[in-house]
Amino acid sequence: MSKKNLIVGQSGGPTAVINSSLYGVVSEGLRHPEQIQHIYGMVNGIEGFLAGTVLDFATAFPGSSLEKLKTTPGAYLGSCRYKLPESLEDPVYPRLFQKFREMNIGWFFYIGGNDSMDTVSKLSRYAAQTGSDIRIIGEPKTIDNDLVHTDHTPGFGSAARYVASTVREITIDANVYEKKSVTIVEIMGRHAGWLTAASALARKYKGDNPLLIYLPETTFDQEAFLKAVEKSFEKNCNVIVCVSEGIHDAEGTFICEYDSSVGTDTFGHKMLAGCGKYLENLVRSRLGVKARSVELNVSQRCSVSMMSATDQMEAVTAGNFGVQAALNGETGKMVSFLRETGTDGSYSMKCSLEDVNAICNEEKTVPADWITADGSDVTQDFLDYAAPLIQGTVEIPLGTDGLPDFVYRK
Repeated sequence: MSKKNLIVGQSGGPTAVINSSLYGVVSEGLRHPEQIQHIYGMVNGIEGFLAGTVLDFATAFPGSSLEKLKTTPGAYLGSCRYKLPESLEDPVYPRLFQKFREMNIGWFFYIGGNDSMDTVSKLSRYAAQTGSDIRIIGEPKTIDNDLVHTDHTPGFGSAARYVASTVREITIDANVYEKKSVTIVEIMGRHAGWLTAASALARKYKGDNPLLIYLPETTFDQEAFLKAVEKSFEKNCNVIVCVSEGIHDAEGTFICEYDSSVGTDTFGHKMLAGCGKYLENLVRSRLGVKARSVELNVSQRCSVSMMSATDQMEAVTAGNFGVQAALNGETGKMVSFLRETGTDGSYSMKCSLEDVNAICNEEKTVPADWITADGSDVTQDFLDYAAPLIQGTVEIPLGTDGLPDFVYRK
């Protein structure tokens, strides 16, 4: 059998372990020299590939330097938010597949979230329609944890650990004063509140902060919120409130839209930010207490200092598994995670495959029964679900300057 080449790309927002999935794909590809001749990387995803920006991993990572990918945040290959046309009759598709033929590509991997799986779906459907033998596999990635048909996604565990740890630090900081105060912590999450829910892991005891947690899965009522804050002062004079950026009222209006204009990205998604600042001002003006807001922003996805060893291991495993599946002839699939619970309650995970067409353009939200009836907290079921995913510490290599020694693409 003649050898072919493998190509891999990254798309969408980075995570602490997206490069671990990349490592998994590349390292597994290197284990099959009898089938794979070259391993290429798309610089800036499918958009960069169309522009001809491709690197060869043999040149980019000589020797054992590939290992450093596992402790480097961001997307080493660069990312994009390029949406392929809905019509498979668009001329971009024959152009793409002509480039695949010219590069002798036999295996295509795309690491990303929902919109990236849309790309995998379109490419695999076009391949099937035209009789192409390219194997096309999606590698899951998103701190939002909103991909369907998988227990969780690589990136979520590390981001959840960062959120929980940071909220615990904010709580300790706030508790130094014996004067009423409210701290609003705004956390990423447009329609799915998984990451904000992870703030509950910060609690050390019943009644500990954060005392209030609001997710976009429920309707946010600002009058009920103000009453809940006042009630919370009975437990602690320093109240920590964690909110998803996508919280909205009964009419579906995002709270961040109450006093700010909101733009949209290339996929038509509203670019949300600012609900924390709005609620800070609301609390200060209506309750007359000290208030501040903290927007965790990109730190949630770029911090490797809080990387979960479980998350890193699973990201690498997903990359390995995807290559093995493609070499066995699978295509049009996304690698998924299946949770296994031992008789002693221990956690383990195994990989499987799901039809990518059933995943793209769908969204997994926090189950309603994992949210309290008043919409201001999460239940023990969520804590049991999330706790295993944040376990384990990764040692980050340091440079001579005492700072993390990351890999930089030249």
